[in-house]
Amino acid sequence: MTTDTPRLALVISRFNPEITGGLRDGAQAWLAEHGITLQEADVFESPGAFELPLIAQALARSGRFGGVICLGCVIKGDTAHFEFISLGASIGLMQASLATQVPISFGILTTYTEEQAVARSGNDAHNKGREAAAACVESIAVLQAIQVS
Repeated sequence: MTTDTPRLALVISRFNPEITGGLRDGAQAWLAEHGITLQEADVFESPGAFELPLIAQALARSGRFGGVICLGCVIKGDTAHFEFISLGASIGLMQASLATQVPISFGILTTYTEEQAVARSGNDAHNKGREAAAACVESIAVLQAIQVS
């Protein structure tokens, strides 16, 4: 980890593991490219996307982490379940970040098809896990700059 970046937590949903595993790999690759190393103890699993906000908030409140990267995947099916889970997870993560004043990034894919999810979790520059890691680190840097000025 660089001296300017505090310790980060990474939380990955176990639901849709073939997709979330790709997001995890993308996030870890981006972090490594920027000199940030996660320890095994900094990586956590969540049963699904809906549980991510509670886990992220607990990690943020623990005082051990300066940022939390959340990764998950919700693919639309034939029922309203997709809308409830997606909305709950997004609002929950936003509320957790605001309540704790710790950056919590939203790396949850909300796609209409599995093909869309695969395209966003592949081993390339379009991996949304990479974007979630970058958003968390960049938010930390902005908050640090605000505190200094």
